[in-house]
Amino acid sequence: MWFSKLILRILGWKVTVTVPDYPKCIICVAPHTSNLDFIFGKLAYMSVGRQAGFLMKESWFKWPLGYFFRSIGGVPVARKNKKFSLVDVLVEKFKNTDKLAIAITPEGTRSRTSKWHTGFLEISRQAGVPICLGAFDFKTKNIYIEKTFTPTGDNDKDIKEIKSYYSQFTGCHPENFCTD
Repeated sequence: MWFSKLILRILGWKVTVTVPDYPKCIICVAPHTSNLDFIFGKLAYMSVGRQAGFLMKESWFKWPLGYFFRSIGGVPVARKNKKFSLVDVLVEKFKNTDKLAIAITPEGTRSRTSKWHTGFLEISRQAGVPICLGAFDFKTKNIYIEKTFTPTGDNDKDIKEIKSYYSQFTGCHPENFCTD
């Protein structure tokens, strides 16, 4: 914990986490415009004494990185595998464990996209777990997890509200972030 705080302080970053330490939650993370997001996100959450897993595309889990990513909470995602529903897998995982936090980037890419994925809303709703909105602001070097969001079941409305919240933040590559 102290080491994460030290690294962030040396790099000039501040972390503000005011949401409760829920035993189970999804951490919705945006803007996601760089691989640095992963590093700063892990450091920020560790700096407040919390642990979270994360979803990452399956191709990153080949040797030798696969062992490392799994050991720090990585969950490989086979994006083209239609044999199973990632939503169903994660809902079951939440239902069958006492403590689980998973970070999910709704953009699903570091490239500019206005089409955000809604699976995290379904996971939250079906598993009955809160969504904590985590944000990077590279302009001010701040990382925030200050808001808890509960899905209504209307994914279009929910995504619109979530995008509105994130519109105030600046990603590492601002040209790649879109809340339209």
